[in-house]
Amino acid sequence: MNLKYEVLPDDKIKICKDLCNELMVFQKSKAYLKPELFDNMNYETRLVPSVNKAIHNYTVVVKDDDQIVAYVYSNISPKETYDNEFATFFDMSTVSKDNVACLSQFYIKEDYRQYGIGSKLFNKSMEWIKRFDDIEDYFIYVSNGNNDALEFYKRKGFSVSHDILDGFITVLRNKKQ
Repeated sequence: MNLKYEVLPDDKIKICKDLCNELMVFQKSKAYLKPELFDNMNYETRLVPSVNKAIHNYTVVVKDDDQIVAYVYSNISPKETYDNEFATFFDMSTVSKDNVACLSQFYIKEDYRQYGIGSKLFNKSMEWIKRFDDIEDYFIYVSNGNNDALEFYKRKGFSVSHDILDGFITVLRNKKQ
């Protein structure tokens, strides 16, 4: 393996399209509640709108030679972004600042799991998020059935806050330390 980590500018996120679509298929395959909700989720409906609505974006891809094998996307967004037609992701009154941080998408191709790539991408995202002095609340949303991801984030210091959409998504939360 010849792994390289590369931070992408927003105008280059299209190279994540295939992996983002693969993430949605993976999440659907794990889901035991409402898997059909993933039918309309893809790069155009998830990643592009999130990047466009955010104040700041941070995308890191991992390449093995020229093949993209993993990515993480995090953002800083107005808290109101997470109260939309799909769901209300958290109680707005529990967030004192105007903006929140979200580790929004995270995917590693199966053959590349268990090599520490996930921890490295997670750490890069958290280092980026912590640069913002005006952010106190960090969120991660895990789809039902993805217990490996849920346990990974708990080991990294996040706590389960609540479920939304009748358990379709588990909300994890952490506060700035």
